[in-house]
Amino acid sequence: MKRYLYYLLVFSALLLTLPASAQEQDTIGFDEDLSYLDDLNNQVTATFKTTRIANAHTVEQCKAGVLDLRINHRFGRLSDGLYNFLGLDNAVTRIGFDYGITDYLMTGIGRSTLNKEYDGFAKIRVLRQTKTAVPVTVNYLAGVYLVTEKNSVENLSFFNRVTYLHQLLVARKFNEKLSLQLMPTLLHFNMTSAASEKNTLGALGFGGRYKISKRTALTVEYYYVPEPFKREKNVDPLTIGLDIETGGHVFQLFFSNASGISERSLFTNTLSKWEKGQLHFGFNISRVFTLH
Repeated sequence: MKRYLYYLLVFSALLLTLPASAQEQDTIGFDEDLSYLDDLNNQVTATFKTTRIANAHTVEQCKAGVLDLRINHRFGRLSDGLYNFLGLDNAVTRIGFDYGITDYLMTGIGRSTLNKEYDGFAKIRVLRQTKTAVPVTVNYLAGVYLVTEKNSVENLSFFNRVTYLHQLLVARKFNEKLSLQLMPTLLHFNMTSAASEKNTLGALGFGGRYKISKRTALTVEYYYVPEPFKREKNVDPLTIGLDIETGGHVFQLFFSNASGISERSLFTNTLSKWEKGQLHFGFNISRVFTLH
């Protein structure tokens, strides 16, 4: 794992040093109507196609007045075979709504079947990449997660069921095809499942997108969790996927060792291992609506 951390640190240095080039103009539902202004302002657009890589947030924002309906689905392990219908019997679903308050501030809520979890977040753009002066786009993400699943501990309080997230999203679009993102992450659990576990967890995430055609792109998402912060039996989540854009929809298909969807569940429910072929198939569907 140390070599992965080394690669991520090298990548973070590259983000600040390599030159940027052209921007694409085909983003749906987020920045497309302002592309001509972005040219005048020298801003880089469409670093990613949508607001998520797979599970992780991207630096993309919903425009003011835009509602993004998101349906996320994760199957169980493919390696479980036909008995569990290639994981279909153990599926996890999240339905969420994201909304752009301004072009620089968005918020969202959702509910996942895993742990009967409710989540909410706010994401604000702090800095935007330009073609000349600003090398990266930076967003700040704050989230909260509430687990409502019945627990073996009687009378578990509302407060002890809550987890908080703080995350920086630092991304750079290098050219029309390649975008990369770093995600320093901090989670605080009001209560842990074991006395030996730390209440605060730190992780470093990495994400990327590479366009292979006008409307398709390969994506990757990985979180490195140092050993002192790891939950029992959990491993680092790695997801590899494909984005497909069709009109107002973005379909995201991927394979992952993570069964969870939220940031909290990625670090508490990732028990499968790539090297053992314990993969989960999943997909995200995004549909945007302009409310005003």
